[in-house]
Amino acid sequence: MTDQMQQTDELRRLAVSRLRKKRDFGAHALAYVLVNAFLVGIWMLTGPDGFFWPMFPMFGWGIGLAFHAWDVYAQPVPTEEQIRHEMDRLAHR
Repeated sequence: MTDQMQQTDELRRLAVSRLRKKRDFGAHALAYVLVNAFLVGIWMLTGPDGFFWPMFPMFGWGIGLAFHAWDVYAQPVPTEEQIRHEMDRLAHR
């Protein structure tokens, strides 16, 4: 297998992985919105003038959703320089 084919295969694998992460995040965000809308609906039907208890699952789940978003969108692919630096650091342990 040539070097160019290996690079193409690696890029394809990376692209498929990132697309799956984005799709999974979209499903996670949709579930968050739908479930929490349902909880707010229950709160409204049982006395909207009372304590807004749906904030607890919204906040807790929102933390998980924020970390999921960070993993999908803010995590850069490491550069070759960063990889070499980490390999050097591990080699000198």
